[in-house]
Amino acid sequence: MFKRRRSEVPTLNTTSTADISFMLLIFFLVTSSMDTDKGLPRQLPPPEDITEQQEVEVKKRNVMELQLDANDQLTCNGEPLTTDELTRRVAEFVANKQELASLPEKSEREVHLLGRCRVSDRHIITVKADRQTTYNAYFNMQNAIVRGYATVRNELARQRFGHGLAQCSQEERDALTMVYPQRISEVREP
Repeated sequence: MFKRRRSEVPTLNTTSTADISFMLLIFFLVTSSMDTDKGLPRQLPPPEDITEQQEVEVKKRNVMELQLDANDQLTCNGEPLTTDELTRRVAEFVANKQELASLPEKSEREVHLLGRCRVSDRHIITVKADRQTTYNAYFNMQNAIVRGYATVRNELARQRFGHGLAQCSQEERDALTMVYPQRISEVREP
């Protein structure tokens, strides 16, 4: 008489769930911002070829030796200084406006947009950091060096182009970089 009817549990239609999740994933990837890491603009030298090492003779006047010890004490050619003083020293060293015999030599070169000018292409800033140096001290030193280069390039841009380095076109920046190239050498500990 009474027939028991089997009750079926209603099911959900999940065929479009994968499509919706995929569309949400695409949406969040497109709308979210991806922060890029910033670092030091350095070009690393090619891997060393042990058979082809040449020793280059560099005059002492062309070298600025920076050293950072385990206590984060910065020295320039043996005398202690702060990062602000380092910025000023790098700018004076690279520019050598008075052509002093104690500062780097310059050479005469043709530079696009600037014509024939004296170029500071023989200087080298050597950086030696102790393994115990903190990253903060190391990056403060590197930033001070970069600020020194930016100072001399900005000054030249104002003299020759009538505006600061920030307003320079890429072509003008390239010309300024040819006059004051960034020449930094990292010294490895043995």
